[in-house]
Amino acid sequence: MFEIVLSLCMVASPETCETRLLPVSAVDCTQAVARAEEIAPDWGDALLAGPFDCVERPISGMAFEEAAPGVYVHRGHVQDVTPDNLGDVANIGFIIGDESVAVIDAGGSRAVGEAVYLAVRQVTDKPISHLILTHMHPDHVMGAAVMVEAGAQVVGHRKLGQALAARADTYEDSFARLMGAGFIGSRVPEVGEGIADRAEIDLGGRVLDLVAWETAHSESDVTVFDRQTGTLFTGDLVFHDHSPALDGSVLGWLRVLEALGTPAPARIVPGHGGPVLEWPAGAADVQRYLEVLRDETRAAVSQGLRLGDAIETVGQGEAGRWALFDLFHPRNVTAAFTELEWE
Repeated sequence: MFEIVLSLCMVASPETCETRLLPVSAVDCTQAVARAEEIAPDWGDALLAGPFDCVERPISGMAFEEAAPGVYVHRGHVQDVTPDNLGDVANIGFIIGDESVAVIDAGGSRAVGEAVYLAVRQVTDKPISHLILTHMHPDHVMGAAVMVEAGAQVVGHRKLGQALAARADTYEDSFARLMGAGFIGSRVPEVGEGIADRAEIDLGGRVLDLVAWETAHSESDVTVFDRQTGTLFTGDLVFHDHSPALDGSVLGWLRVLEALGTPAPARIVPGHGGPVLEWPAGAADVQRYLEVLRDETRAAVSQGLRLGDAIETVGQGEAGRWALFDLFHPRNVTAAFTELEWE
């Protein structure tokens, strides 16, 4: 099979270029170019696109393991975003049905999205019908355009589209600074109406149950349950190794964790770490962390501590248990303090 690649260069810095892939999946180069002309995005005024080059399908540089029959998972780096990891810092999955494929999350850059697409194509040529985004954070969504160009419908929480639209410029500017040239061609996806409560996706003989949760880790958390294997993709409602990140409600998050196990999953795929954990043991660490954050923040508020003092004291017993603790924990205390001081 053949795909299309092209060069994208920055207008302001013409020597700064990256090779990008268009997912055409064609049997010959004539068909590949014709398909590319149909799906090629508008790269914007800041980028100059080179001519299409037809190539034999590259091998993905991203490793996926088969966690259960037809369920593939990739463990992102437990790191902050850097030029070296290209935003590959979140877990990603795909599930194959009799008729089509659903991809779950798309990574932090177009480069990661391209690698996900190629990894799917190494396993199956069935169409990618759905891209499910578990929430709004950029390390999970910036590769989405590749799956959309391949024909996928983007599915997410009913609040996802509005949340991404409000943060698009901030997310894109932040990740461009962190990643440098490797971020070229990446953008926040457009999302439709979304899931208000629950939804089903039928991949052909394989049904996925999607649940849109109350504000918890974020305001747009969705889980994906594969009925056939009992595999639950939790998104960032569960962290493992990687420090939890609170961008929603600590109280809501704890309520959601209590509700996640119905029906009881055979295994879970967290948003970071793992990538495959047992249930309920796999969620025990994040639940403990959130309980400590809740209880010690409440104590700080009742003692009349100021936020700055609370950041220095709340949850410090958790410091040795999590990677990236110093990066995320102060933000978590700030979010929890803001929520709980008005209880």
